[in-house]
Amino acid sequence: MSEEPRVRRWLRDADRHAVAIRAARAVRRLAPGADVVALPGSDRPSDRVARLLEEAGGGRPSAARELGLAAVRTWQAFSRPGAAGGEVTILFTDLVGFSSWALDAGDDSVLRLLREVGAVTGAVVSRHGGKVVKSLGDGVMAVFPAAGAAIGAAAEACTAVSAITLDGYRPQLRAGLHTGHPRRVRGDYLGVDVNVAARVAAAATAGEVLVSGPALATVDTAGYVVRRRRRFRAKGAPRDLEVYSVVPRHT
Repeated sequence: MSEEPRVRRWLRDADRHAVAIRAARAVRRLAPGADVVALPGSDRPSDRVARLLEEAGGGRPSAARELGLAAVRTWQAFSRPGAAGGEVTILFTDLVGFSSWALDAGDDSVLRLLREVGAVTGAVVSRHGGKVVKSLGDGVMAVFPAAGAAIGAAAEACTAVSAITLDGYRPQLRAGLHTGHPRRVRGDYLGVDVNVAARVAAAATAGEVLVSGPALATVDTAGYVVRRRRRFRAKGAPRDLEVYSVVPRHT
């Protein structure tokens, strides 16, 4: 028997060896960042690699695949906006009236809608240079390196989600964003600025994008129709925080 087939067989057996697989999985768990999730429809290189790795081998355990996903996890962690602890814009979205509709819709319809909304929102966020940090049931938390990109993504996501129809129901997305310096903990972001972004989003109406004053101050407002939200008050947000309803101008 020639040397080459013998080496190939040895590599194949090593890749499927239980001890090697357990060790590779341990490396993957210890890698920085959140575990790898390939966003549906995303063209980001790391997501494409993750999808190829997840599909490789027909679902059989593989030490090489585990190590590959560990490498992608590290790649995503250090390429994420704000990885160095700098300024980022935090975006929150959710569906208006979703809970009431879900009570009568049934689990199958609810899951189908959430998959469609998640896929659409994730693709839009990625296209605008952002990163989905986590899914929040009927919405997402995402971060962007710049407020302008976040505003564009939020507006596009609201429009795209409103085009979805499920058994006569048309979901309506709302969004809110704030720019600050949150603390990054592994794959998540924590701190006052995150709470402020969530409070801003909660004050939005269906199809509306609300932007905090600090976020709006970083963009050229000539590209937007801007209206101040009067008497904005939210627990956990500064009393003097100004919030604006923002719509990108289409030329």
